[in-house]
Amino acid sequence: QVYLVESGGRLEQPGGSLRLSCAASGRTVSSYTMGWFRQAPGKEREFVASISRSGGSTYYADSAKGRFTISRSNAQNMLYLQMNGLKPEDTAVYYCAAALGVRITSTSDEYAYWGQGTQVTVSS
Repeated sequence: QVYLVESGGRLEQPGGSLRLSCAASGRTVSSYTMGWFRQAPGKEREFVASISRSGGSTYYADSAKGRFTISRSNAQNMLYLQMNGLKPEDTAVYYCAAALGVRITSTSDEYAYWGQGTQVTVSS
């Protein structure tokens, strides 16, 4: 069992940057493939990025490529999402999640543990 708590969401202007953090407790985060998802109002939850247990492999949604960077610190039991060049369409609640599988994955059903989410709003 791992418990996840996101932070770092806030109101940001278009073109700005945010760094989301996800603190894990319970079982060490190094046991899990980790991911970020987001859900905008009235829309289904969508995949943003995933990172392997070692941090050596990453995978991004097309909407995140070139703007977002997922990273992790297994020593500190932390997951991060650096978001640059923010757009209004990035407005959503962002969730971190942990998957028991070895492969990085964009499939939400493969993630067993979820945080409560942090709100990101991009608006001028």
